[in-house]
Amino acid sequence: MLTRSAVEAWLAPRADEMAELLTRLIAIDSENPPGRELGRCARAVHEAMDVLGLGPDIVELAPARELEEPSIVRGSVGDGPKLLYFHGHFDVVPAQDRRQFTAERRDGKIIGRGSADMKGGIVSMLYGAAAARDLGLLGDGRIVLHLVCDEETGSVTAAGHLREAKLIDPRALAMVTAEPSGGKIWNSARGALSLRVEVRGLEAHVGQADRGVNAFQHMLHIARPVENYAREMTAKGSRLVVGGLFGGGSNFNVVPGSAFFTVDGRYDPDEDLDRELDHLTAAVKEAAAEIGAKVSIEVTQRQPPAHTDASHSAATALAEVVAEVEGEARFEMCAGILETRWYSQLGIPAFGYGAGRLEVAHGPDEYVDEAAMRRCSAVYALYAGRMFAA
Repeated sequence: MLTRSAVEAWLAPRADEMAELLTRLIAIDSENPPGRELGRCARAVHEAMDVLGLGPDIVELAPARELEEPSIVRGSVGDGPKLLYFHGHFDVVPAQDRRQFTAERRDGKIIGRGSADMKGGIVSMLYGAAAARDLGLLGDGRIVLHLVCDEETGSVTAAGHLREAKLIDPRALAMVTAEPSGGKIWNSARGALSLRVEVRGLEAHVGQADRGVNAFQHMLHIARPVENYAREMTAKGSRLVVGGLFGGGSNFNVVPGSAFFTVDGRYDPDEDLDRELDHLTAAVKEAAAEIGAKVSIEVTQRQPPAHTDASHSAATALAEVVAEVEGEARFEMCAGILETRWYSQLGIPAFGYGAGRLEVAHGPDEYVDEAAMRRCSAVYALYAGRMFAA
């Protein structure tokens, strides 16, 4: 079986190529929301994949929200019956400063928006797939790459399309997404529930405030039991934010006739999302009934958790390869949600593993370590060889 040193020898002379590709991708402002420049970024990824001989194709998607030219870039290497998915996303969270779209290469790092989450991961996957092909690791297997455009806003448009169009084969051996796990293996990810709670009152000028119904005051009353619920769930291990967005009213001297707040939760895999949604909505409705408030609830996101047991053969194979390359392997639960869920729901073992670090992703000083990018490429290539040889 091919050794780590052989794969690293293939990657080493391509270090500048990898850095230059990441620099080009960072320069494309694929912020989501709102979802700008997605088509342009897809074409840049397509071009890079074409140069590497990864057989790319762009799947154009129906218009959705504000996404500009929503699309999926697919590619593959190998033609055997065994299948392994490499999955990634090329949208990024909004930048804190426009200068983040000009990458800086310094001290072995590439600094810029999306470097960690996860354009750096895309580069690692592309070169990992190419290495697996060139070094004869594919055997009777095939790597399929799925690169999507809207992970940062729920991934229903792109990854959801893969699922609905039956472009994910449930017979696949495994799936890996290059999320910023910092070299750890994420074999579990939380589920998500997001709500928007709208409270309606009656406007009145401040001089006749007694004739109005203050939606803001009603909102405060309704939010209190939701905050209590959030504290209870946090004590159990889940994480919730109440009031991440809030607002309402029409002017400073008018009784607010409307108000709203959001609730966003990340639930541990052992929590029942249907049950927790019932708990949340019941808390809102009961509080509203206490004061006769008019309220409506919109569920803006409901995404299930994902989990692959660490004892699964696909997990142990990945851990063996990571330990060979990194010196150790450790399984962890991702603090958020992952697109692994689209695959694990079909019974496919699915993992997050990438070079970026979660603590810098989305931040003003986001970066990826170049050596870590190449190590991840080596892991992807060797993992394909391990899975296809089994």
